[in-house]
Amino acid sequence: MAYTTIDDPSAFFQAALYTGNASSNKAITNDGNSDLQPDWVWIKERSSTSSHFLNDSVRGAGENIYSNNTSADGTNTALFTSFNSDGFTVGNTNQGNQNNETYVAWQWKAGTSFSNDASSTSIGSIDSAGSVSTDAGFSIINVVKNNTTAHTVAHGLGVVPQMIIGKSRTGSSYRWIVYHKDIGNTHALYLNENFVKTDSVTFWNDTTPTSSVFSLGTDNSWNGTSIFYCFAEKKGYSKFSSYVGSGSAPGTFSYLGFKPAFLLIKESDGEDGWGMYDNKRNFKVGNTTSLLLQANDNGAESNAVANQIDFLSNGFVVSASGTQGNFINESGKTYIYMAFAEQPFVTSTGVPATAR
Repeated sequence: MAYTTIDDPSAFFQAALYTGNASSNKAITNDGNSDLQPDWVWIKERSSTSSHFLNDSVRGAGENIYSNNTSADGTNTALFTSFNSDGFTVGNTNQGNQNNETYVAWQWKAGTSFSNDASSTSIGSIDSAGSVSTDAGFSIINVVKNNTTAHTVAHGLGVVPQMIIGKSRTGSSYRWIVYHKDIGNTHALYLNENFVKTDSVTFWNDTTPTSSVFSLGTDNSWNGTSIFYCFAEKKGYSKFSSYVGSGSAPGTFSYLGFKPAFLLIKESDGEDGWGMYDNKRNFKVGNTTSLLLQANDNGAESNAVANQIDFLSNGFVVSASGTQGNFINESGKTYIYMAFAEQPFVTSTGVPATAR
């Protein structure tokens, strides 16, 4: 029986914590079992208010974009300096390296250069390029498109993506648009806002992604150059699914097939934010994390005791203890999530995971 396709998830995802020192070049080195040269780095200051900033190797180290607002891609070479062989380097800025402030960085590996000439390959209707890992089910795709015509875009994964996060690089007022398989091709969520899912054919052209392409409608968000982060599920490493809140504590158990390292959770039929949890924060005792950041909010980390999550050897439980919180466990509400592994529940050689 194949339990997983990835025995060491740290080769493709790691979270890192660090404290700023206001130096012009502060190198952050990962501590996972594998060295990881990231292609996508998402950083948030924990101890104070500042925007999330996201960098990827396709746009380049000096190009920054922010998950909690609609700003266009901005060049600031002092903010994020380089992608390193086992980590990254930040410069002397308040967002990424203020003296004595604390930070978290979530990092994903793609790594293989990708390009598709649609006219030559007959895959998709417009060209696309970027970086892809078919092993990890992750690609970063850059696309140039007008907003007057629907198009299909090659994503390079070779399997159907279950989640796609897209953002205009050139428009200063265009939202982040999110596709998730459990809200379907007719709807989208906005990563930079807490809004309920929105129905519009202009986002994904009401068309489910295939193993070769995803579809874009005529929304203004896709006018000009856009960046897309595409994810396909890999057994024992990643999962993109949903659960229904129970309204009680402990709440719903979600089976992942691995011990989670990272969770992004959003109520799809209500107006709560995008909760971000990981295995590096708040695990001093037991399996519970209550330290919460929100992808759509620039606020400092909060201790959300009412919205605690237990990271288990094979999944997670919401509202694990304390007072039941509506943010992740309102009765009858649907919550979508993306999750990445610290360790598979059982490795390919039959070694089981433990919770802590």
